[in-house]
Amino acid sequence: MSAPRHHLGDMTTDETHTLLASGRVAVLVPVGSVEPHGPHLPLRTDTLISEQASTRAVDLLRRRNIQAVVGPSVPYGVTEYASGFAGAIGVSAAALNAFLRAICERFLATGFAHVCLVNNHLEPAHDEAVRASVAGFPLGKASVACPLTRRWGRTLTDEYKRGNCHAGRYETSLALAGGAAVRAGYEKLPSIDTSLAEGIRAGKKTFAEMGLDRAYTGSPADASREEGEATYEKLAEMIATEVAEALG
Repeated sequence: MSAPRHHLGDMTTDETHTLLASGRVAVLVPVGSVEPHGPHLPLRTDTLISEQASTRAVDLLRRRNIQAVVGPSVPYGVTEYASGFAGAIGVSAAALNAFLRAICERFLATGFAHVCLVNNHLEPAHDEAVRASVAGFPLGKASVACPLTRRWGRTLTDEYKRGNCHAGRYETSLALAGGAAVRAGYEKLPSIDTSLAEGIRAGKKTFAEMGLDRAYTGSPADASREEGEATYEKLAEMIATEVAEALG
C-alpha cells in the first residue's frame, strides 16, 4: 500500500493481503441502529458515532504501534424502545447476535488478530446481544467498546451521565462534529429532562411510555461541534484502550 488506509472497505484484496502479512492487525467494526433521533438528527446517528470514533481510534492505535482498520459498519440493531416511530427499523437480538458472531469468526479466520465491536446504540437488549456475540472466543481475539460500562461512561459529559442524552446535547454535539446533516432548528428545540436510564429501571418499554413524543431527550439546543470533538477523543481512547488491553 502506498499509504495507510483507515477503512477496509476502501482497500483492494491485494492491499488487504499485504496489510495482513505485515503483522498483527485489529479490525474495528462500527455497530449502530436505524431509529429516530428527534426531529433534527438522521436515523443512522448511532452508526455515524461508531464510525467516527473508530476512525479516530485507528490513529491512536498506530501511535501505540498497533495496526488497525475500520471494517464496514453493521447499521441495524435492536430498536424496541423506538417502536411506533417512523424509521425504527430493527432486528431481533438473536439475529443481531448471530450476525455479529459470524462476522467476528470470518475476520479471525481471514487473518485479523483481533475484532472490536464498537457500539454506540445503548438500548440494553442491543448491548446484551453485542456482548454475547464475542463470548467464548479465545482470549484477546474479540472485544466490545461501548460507553455503557462504568469505566467509560464516567469519562463522558454530564448529560450522558444523567441519561437524558438521546438526541440531546450529547448526541447532537457528536453529530455536528461528525459531519451529519443536522436539521435546521435544533437550536430552538426545548430541553427535556427525562432520563432514559431511570425510565428503563422503572420498567418503561418504549420512548412513548416515557413521554418522549418526538423521540429525543436532553438539550440539543446546547450542542456544539467543540463538545462533539472533545467527546470523540474520549470515545476513541475507549476503543484504543480496549483493543490494546486485549492484544496485550
